[in-house]
Formats: sequence, structure tokens, C-alpha cells
Amino acid sequence: MAKVLKIRDLTLRDGQQSLFATRLKQEYLDRLLPLYHDARFYIMEVWGGAVPDSVMRYLGESPWDRLRACSKEMKGISLLSALSRGRNLFGYVPYPDYVLEGFYKEAIKNGLNVMRIFDALNDIDNIKESIRLINELGGIADAAVCYTVDPKEEAPAPVKKGFFAKLFGGSKQPAAPEKIFTDEYFVQKAVEMERLGAKMITLKDMAGLVNPARIFSLMPKLKQALKVPVDFHTHCTPGYGLAAVLTAIMKGVDIVDTNIWWFGGGSAAPALELIWIFCQKLGIEVDVNMDAVAKIRKELVDARKSLAEFDLNKNNWPKDFDEAYKAMPKEIDAEFDRAIAAAGENREADLLDACHKIEAYFGFPKPNEIVKNAEVPGGMYSNMVANLRALKAEDVLEEAMALIPKVRRDAGLVPLVTPTSQIVGSQAVALALDRRKGAADYTNKNNQFIGLVKGEYGKTPVAIDPAFREQITGDAQEKPYDVSSYRKPANPDFEGRPLAQNDEEYLLLQLLPAVAMNYLKSIRKAENEAAAAAAPKAEAAPKAEVKEEVQITGPVLRAPMGGKVLEIKVQPGDKVKMGQTYLVYEAMKMENDLASDLDGVVKRILVEEGDTIGTDQPLVELEG
Repeated sequence: MAKVLKIRDLTLRDGQQSLFATRLKQEYLDRLLPLYHDARFYIMEVWGGAVPDSVMRYLGESPWDRLRACSKEMKGISLLSALSRGRNLFGYVPYPDYVLEGFYKEAIKNGLNVMRIFDALNDIDNIKESIRLINELGGIADAAVCYTVDPKEEAPAPVKKGFFAKLFGGSKQPAAPEKIFTDEYFVQKAVEMERLGAKMITLKDMAGLVNPARIFSLMPKLKQALKVPVDFHTHCTPGYGLAAVLTAIMKGVDIVDTNIWWFGGGSAAPALELIWIFCQKLGIEVDVNMDAVAKIRKELVDARKSLAEFDLNKNNWPKDFDEAYKAMPKEIDAEFDRAIAAAGENREADLLDACHKIEAYFGFPKPNEIVKNAEVPGGMYSNMVANLRALKAEDVLEEAMALIPKVRRDAGLVPLVTPTSQIVGSQAVALALDRRKGAADYTNKNNQFIGLVKGEYGKTPVAIDPAFREQITGDAQEKPYDVSSYRKPANPDFEGRPLAQNDEEYLLLQLLPAVAMNYLKSIRKAENEAAAAAAPKAEAAPKAEVKEEVQITGPVLRAPMGGKVLEIKVQPGDKVKMGQTYLVYEAMKMENDLASDLDGVVKRILVEEGDTIGTDQPLVELEG
């Protein structure tokens, strides 16, 4: 009997997040879902990750409506999965147990089956309660071990001579740093997760850094140590993805994560169609109806065209699979066989060469060397590009990417996956801007980076230097987040009625306060305008006289980078001191406190809460 390989389809969540900054609208989802009926994927990932945030923030849509639409179409056909950040859920701060329980209960009620739970620091304490709750509430707890690599070794210091040789130990070179992220590290984390009740384990390689040789050694160890099914999740960005998935299949993995053609490859997971060709040659049955997948593939063309604004490869699409496969020359067919032989013998160079030739023939992007060297996830990269483009600051991208490894090392060698990828990425942009202005490193710090260094997100894989913690937070001592201090957000009145009208809307306020606040205001405003349009028309009030703009004459406090004003903490007439927070704004999904770099008295506030601001825009004018 042939071995059966199960597939988790990522197209509608991680695929669009990695390639198109999570901008797929509900109207396209509604066209695609009926076509998924006959495909019968084992699992479809449709929710979680950046979806709840992005559909509200950018599309003005309800995350709950999206989950319900998927459940209505796929119930009883495929398991629906979402990605949760454990203690952080879909937000950026740790939540108490009652928030976790309320959210998981609502998600399962609305059709969720599998919750993939991970912690960005691989801190087991941050996921154990989620595993328990998901199981108790009738869901399937899928625990993910986040894969990452040890930092690149620094160049050795010059050998010291004479007096300094005696002082510093003669000609000895510094010892190589201890390896942290060994096979045993990942296996031990997986075993702990299974012991806590995980019903499946995912090796989650969010940056695509698992090379085939590493999977060759790691996957058999995971399979031997675990009784539950093992899933492998990776990305193609640095050029390892396709080869690593092939190796994982040959080493016994139970489930692999893939995307359908037009949403695969590049910074996303490998395309299902290429995995299917490999499995045909290996005699492994792919547990999917590929005829139905072909119908989805045709509909995905229009969906991708609609995302051209966010498509990093909009002028370099892959070839049409059906046409390219039909016309595939013998030499490319032979590369599939060469890749299989090389994977079986752990000849990594030959395996990668064969897979890259296959991807080149089908028109997928070449390995991204910038991403590979910076060791970042594809979704993080595409989101940085999209956000910097929106801020008209794309020219800072290369500098920020080069600084990511430094920020990561400074912050305790955290794996890069949401929320740490967003925190580190945003901080790297701020660091790049600091250096451009000649300011000291970490002059501008986002609030979440301060929290990470403080210890609020949990235990980092490597202890943070106390001197660095003091530099960033003002205190060398680690201070874990105390969930008992969590305060429920207010549900303010909006034009005469509560902003959140039900439990699911209030849960959005708890998880993503700033984003949900703006989203719910827009919903309530639209409802009120619709009601007003249906009411008898009142006589229009005379238009207010437009005042001429007053010229700025005093010192100003400016925005270090573009974003959106969340909260103004001062008023005209207030005295401000250097270092005092005067405004909170959001940039690249991170909240930032802006501190005054001057002493003075506030003359005018030049922006309002909710305004979108540009880099170096004047925000507050002080008395001259």
C-alpha cells in the first residue's frame, strides 16, 4: 500500500500573507471557497496570523465574517486551521487566561477546528494554557516549534602581543560560541509540547532557513521522539524550501504545508504542484484531488491580478503550470530524478542545484540573498516592503534589513516570527533612521521592543545583556509581564451607543485595540449614515469659514518616521520637559512613544488623533 502524504493548504492565509501582505479581499475568497469542496485538503489554513489585524486595518472587513464564510463552505470537508501566538493570540501583548478562553471559545463556535499554537520565543510557559484550552473546548491543539539558527559568528579579534598578550591571555583566539539551536533543542521542545497535550507537532520554519541537510538529520529524530503526527512548514525565500520539503517527505513527515501554484514559491511555501510531481515519482499518494486543484488554480489568476499593488513579483509571474508541465523537457524531468537521488544520499549541493533548475524552468523567483543573509521570514520581508512603501520610505529597506541580525542578537537571539519579527523589523527601521540622522543607536524605540527587552514576552533563548536592558528600559533587572495587571479596554460610546455591539466585537477591542477601534468606528459611522440617509432631510447648516493656515514660528517636535497618530498626551499651554512622552503613534504595526527632545511650553498641536503623518512632519509647535 502506497504511503499517503497529507497536505495543509496555506493559500488563503499564509500564502497571501507572505506574497501579498494579507490583502486578499473577501469577494475573492467567496469565489474560491466553493472550488475547494472537491479538493478535500486535510487541513486548510484560513485564519489567524496577520488576517484578523489586516482585514480590519486595510480592508475594512470583519475577521469573524471571514471565518464564518470559510466554515459555511468547508464544514465536514476539510479541517480549518488558524495560527495563534499563544499567550499573545493575534495581538502584540500577553493576555490573561480569561481572554484566551473567550477568544478560543468564540473561534471554535464559528467553525475553527485546528489551532496552530506557537510562541515566538519558544517559551513553553507561553503556550501550555492555549494547548489545554483548545483541547477542552473541542478543538485540535497543534503546537509549533519555531525553527531558527544560531547567529553568524563574528570575525575573531586581532591577536594581542607583548603586555596585552599577558593581560588578555596571549595568542589564544576566543572560543567559538556555544551552539544553542541544535537538533536536540528542537526535539526537546517538541516532546514537551506533546506531553502538554498537543495532538500534532509542527516544525515551523517561518524564515525558510531549514536547509535540506538539517532536515535530513532533524526529521528522523522528531519522528522517533513523538507519537503524534509531524507537520513541516517552511518558505522558499532563501532557496531551501522545495529541497527541504522533498527531504522531509523522504524522511517520514506526515503532513506538509503548501500553496496552490499562483500563491506558492518565492517568499511563500512551495507550490503543491511541484510536490505532487515528486510524490508521483516516489510512489507516494498525495491526499488531494488534483483535478479540483486545477480549477482553483485558474480562479487564483484573477485573485493575484487584484493584488498587483502588493505583489513583489508582479512583473515576473511563474509560467502557467498546465502548459509548462505539458511541455516540460526531458532534461527538467531528469532534474526531479536527480533531486530525489541527491536527497536520499544527503548530497545537499546537488539537491539544491536540481531544485533551483526546476524552479527556474517553471518561472519561480531566484533565492533572495538579502533575506537569506538577514535571516528573516518572507512575510516579514513583504510586510516591511509594503509598510515602507506606504510611508514613502522604501529607500531605507536595505539598511534596515542589514541591521536585523544586530537587533535580533541584542534582544536575546529571538526567533523571527510574529510578533518578534514585527518588533525587530520595526526597530531595525528605527535604527537605520537613527543612523541616517547621526543619532545614537536606539534613540527611537518602539514600545513593544522595550517590552521584549524588559522580559514581558517571556524568556528569550539567550539571556539579554543587563547593560543593554538598562539602556533600553532604564532598569537592568528582567521584569516579566504580570497578566493580573491586565485591564480590559473600555467600550466607549460612539454617537450615542456602545462602540462594540457584541462579544465578538469586544474581543477584537481586547486583542487589537487601536486597529479595532478605528474599524468599529467606521462600521458604526456607516450604520449611522445609512440611518440618517433614510430619515427626513434637515436643512443643511452653513459651511464654516475656512481659516488660513498659521505659519509656524516656534520650535517643533517632528515625526521620526511616518505612521498614524493614536494618542496625543499634551495640550496647548502644557509645559513639556526633554524626554517626556507627548504623542503615541503607530508605524509598521508597532506603537511608538514620541519623547520631546526640547524643554518648552506647547503652543499648538499640529495634528489630530487618527491623522496619517509623514516622516519629519511637524507634530507639536512650542512657544518661541
